[in-house]
Amino acid sequence: MGPHPAVAAIRLAVRRVLHDVLTHHHAQGRHDPPLVLVACSGGADSMALASALAFEAPKLGVRAGGVTVDHGLQGGSDLRAAEVALRLRALRLDPVETLTVEVGRDGGPEAAARDARYAALDAAAERHGAAAVLLGHTRDDQAETVLLGLARGSGTRSLSGMAATSGTDGRYRRPFLDVDRQTARKACLMQSLPVWDDPHNNDPAYTRSRLRHEGLPALEKALGKGVVEALARTAQLSRDDADALDAWAAAAEAAVFDDAGTMDIAALYALPPAVRRRVLRRAVIAAGSPAGSLFARHIEEVDRLITAWRGQGAINLPGRVGVRRQGGRLVIRQG
Repeated sequence: MGPHPAVAAIRLAVRRVLHDVLTHHHAQGRHDPPLVLVACSGGADSMALASALAFEAPKLGVRAGGVTVDHGLQGGSDLRAAEVALRLRALRLDPVETLTVEVGRDGGPEAAARDARYAALDAAAERHGAAAVLLGHTRDDQAETVLLGLARGSGTRSLSGMAATSGTDGRYRRPFLDVDRQTARKACLMQSLPVWDDPHNNDPAYTRSRLRHEGLPALEKALGKGVVEALARTAQLSRDDADALDAWAAAAEAAVFDDAGTMDIAALYALPPAVRRRVLRRAVIAAGSPAGSLFARHIEEVDRLITAWRGQGAINLPGRVGVRRQGGRLVIRQG
């Protein structure tokens, strides 16, 4: 008798990613066994991911390790992290490391925790020479991310949600974006894997928690089942569109910049709005404006210097970047 369908589903998802990691590793001319780390909080999603990695990696000649992050945001978080590390070692993952981070305040608690976590994971991947870090985001997480982007009035890129592969050189892999949260939990149950439910996931103080426990259930009640799957499909379609528009914008840059680094207003005006705004965003970020602090309203203000010119003055953007219209040119400078 084969494994339970939930267990089989998570193992298949991980096997596909490991095959891709191996292919990329060998394409770089390396023949040593690559190391793949799993980022594990101890929750059902990441424990299911850790167990699937532990099962599949040895069969493919991949080394498998694990890391857990102690954000220090709850009493006893260090003890919980130590317990998760023990569970990872019980799965025979090696190396296993606990990463302790200090969470700042920039961007709110959720964003600050995420920034601290990814910085620690990046450092661990570099330290251990890992070919990839697996993350346990599920289809449900993807649906929530799309809705959050929609509520903020974000563009196509934000609506595309989380990428299956992201980070430096494709470091981060998300095998479960086509797997629902219930399947991951069922896999843990069928394997008798202990899981930890983060109280923050049920805390209404957090936007994502409210969306998970109130927003999505209300949508499913009003629209019927299948909302999560539909949102996940929307993410993929939006990602395809965003990739195409980004490529168009990158190619269009050569026609709008001059040798002095200013931009030709007429050439910008001739571009489709979606492409023009991407060109402007890329230019502003290149000038020093932090991408995480740059919102659609900022780019819309810059765009009005081109499409609705009424003699308005310079626009000040995050990162002390200023944008002004000077004759037929758009000048973007820091400081």
